[in-house]
Amino acid sequence: MQNVTEDSAPQGGLRERKKRATRAALVEAAVRLAAEHGAENVTVEAISEAAGVSPRTFFNYFDSRDDVFVMIGADSRTRIQHAVLAAPADLPPLQALRAAMAAELAEVEHQHELWRLHAEVLRRSPRLLVRSLGVYASDELGLAETLAERLGGGAPAEPPAGPPADDDSRRLALDLYPRLLAAVGVTAVRVAFEHWCVRQEERPFADVFEEAFDHLAAGLRAPSGTTGQA
Repeated sequence: MQNVTEDSAPQGGLRERKKRATRAALVEAAVRLAAEHGAENVTVEAISEAAGVSPRTFFNYFDSRDDVFVMIGADSRTRIQHAVLAAPADLPPLQALRAAMAAELAEVEHQHELWRLHAEVLRRSPRLLVRSLGVYASDELGLAETLAERLGGGAPAEPPAGPPADDDSRRLALDLYPRLLAAVGVTAVRVAFEHWCVRQEERPFADVFEEAFDHLAAGLRAPSGTTGQA
């Protein structure tokens, strides 16, 4: 393993920040161009030019043009997984997941216009929507593995060295509970975000997110005054 010196550590940190900034610039450029012109009319060259980099640099970050449209929030997902594992041991799993996701809200609030445009781009492009759903399903499986590790069973959050396991093998290694918890958490965030997107003037996204997880914590009982309340 390479030693990290006092000189190399700050440089490495700066290099990683620059890489994240370049990736974010490419994603934003792609989403904004697609929202204006339609994803099918946006080229790698146009995305690269809008982001201020070369097409060669684009392919240092994405394998194909379509990848840039489905990778929004990738860094956020990694941070959520790490936060779930770092949460206090006595915190219930749902609360650990809630706290980890809530920690990312500031960035989503800051970039709410970009996320709204991204949702519009996917709705207008069934092909990209299908691909995006596949990415989200994979992310959900990774989150389930993280939750399983936190619970002390199932597959580790980071697979061992060697060929990666296929999704069926990964699911087979998991119990029902972490898979269900991951699916519920991801769905709650998606629904809360969609709900907020069409009501942005009414309340902050953070409030909608908290209400969604309050409903989950209460066992999804019908709200007071609702017909059919138990």
